[in-house]
Amino acid sequence: MPWNGNAQMGSNSLLRNSFPFFSSHPAPRLFAHRGASGHRPENTMEAFSLALEMGVRYLELDVHTSRDGHVVVIHDRTLERTTNGRGAVGEHLLTELKKLDAGYHFVPMGGREPVFRGKGIRIPLLEEVLQEFPQAMLNIEVKQKKPPMENHLWEVLYRNGALDRVLLASEDGETLRRLRARFGPGVATGISREEGFRFMRWYLAGRKRPYKPEGQALQVPERIKGFDYISKGFVEAAHGLGLEVHVWTVNEAFRMKRFLELGVDGIITDFPERFPLWSSISSAQKLVSN
Repeated sequence: MPWNGNAQMGSNSLLRNSFPFFSSHPAPRLFAHRGASGHRPENTMEAFSLALEMGVRYLELDVHTSRDGHVVVIHDRTLERTTNGRGAVGEHLLTELKKLDAGYHFVPMGGREPVFRGKGIRIPLLEEVLQEFPQAMLNIEVKQKKPPMENHLWEVLYRNGALDRVLLASEDGETLRRLRARFGPGVATGISREEGFRFMRWYLAGRKRPYKPEGQALQVPERIKGFDYISKGFVEAAHGLGLEVHVWTVNEAFRMKRFLELGVDGIITDFPERFPLWSSISSAQKLVSN
């Protein structure tokens, strides 16, 4: 009989649940994408704080290193889109990055003006996020490919006792391989772009050949080139391999509901207050309307 992954579902699920990142809270999981980034400047303490006030337990964020090796929380390789700075993040010392306005360009949904400009919003250190929000689970996406930053990241997480509350992710296959080698099997990881394509080929070919993914979470876009490709069969195939399925970036409540009905394990969104299963949704909506 062809092996299709289902035979290992129980053992793989138990293995995945041995990671506190997954076992600390039941699925489905709500991830605040770069914090509550629909309402506050992305990847800032203000965005993370608002998400946690709403009741979110999982924060998604992105990291790079400064020229002097500090792990900072910012999505882009360059500074222009989100700050009043110029050039690459890695070209600047931490002291220089800390002078920049991380709310400079942000315009809230429905607004016309960058109302957070000049409000003292800064690029945070990952260490600041870990220390300010010790109960938060962190989905850390390593955006930087070169120079390698896994040693800097490991030092920050180890120093803060946070290795058991993170999931490490990278779209880049080589970056993720280095992360796994440095952190070892005790730290949860996502799936790289190339590993995602490998899963898709295996799934579309009928799941007939042996296949064992290295990570614990298949984090995928809600659409590919406008096509809705996520189905119940897709989710069940991932679950058969012991993978959770997290979908990004889902900002419409009816789309969230649809994915939850398909059995996905996590929704990654800019607007946490729209999550349809949230018992405190009215309180969350009040927070963003104030």
